Amino acid sequence: MLQSLTGFLVETLRETVAEFGTAVQDAAPKVLTAVVFLALAYVGIKAILFVVRGVLDGLYPEEQDLVVELGVAVAGVFLWFGAALALLNIVGMTEIAASLGTATGFIALGVSYALSNMIADTVAGVYLLRDPDFNPGDRVKSDPVTGTVSSIELRKTRFENDEGDTVVVANRDVEKKWTKYDAEAAADASAAGPT
Repeated sequence: MLQSLTGFLVETLRETVAEFGTAVQDAAPKVLTAVVFLALAYVGIKAILFVVRGVLDGLYPEEQDLVVELGVAVAGVFLWFGAALALLNIVGMTEIAASLGTATGFIALGVSYALSNMIADTVAGVYLLRDPDFNPGDRVKSDPVTGTVSSIELRKTRFENDEGDTVVVANRDVEKKWTKYDAEAAADASAAGPT
């Protein structure tokens, strides 16, 4: 009985090693292809992000570098996610790649709905930063405040009101409706006094 048990264990071990060797031989081309793909993807993505940064740097002035960084980060996330899905396909995990792509779509939909106000602020911030009529130092009336624009950021704009207080307003609220006061007309009106 001991010999039959020993024979069984030896035979099981031999079959396991043989199957493992076959699996390694079958997987070696896929692993090598995956390593080459990752190296090429890394170089390609770095090159694409370099070009994206150059284009965005050309479109936006230096003080709007935050918009450039946001654009490069978003492009990088999409490129690396696409590379990860392609890598899963290369190593033979096509079903997982398809499921992951679908699940990520649903998650992105939920996240975008949850962050809709932040996204609205960011989009409005990009528009405000690009608007030549809305700059720091301008006297502006926006819905909750009248004052001088102190700074324009991606999600919020800071105003200094007439009392010297700093008022922070979400960009989506500022972008909806604002009025720029002409500095010369305001100075002339205050110099003339009441009539």
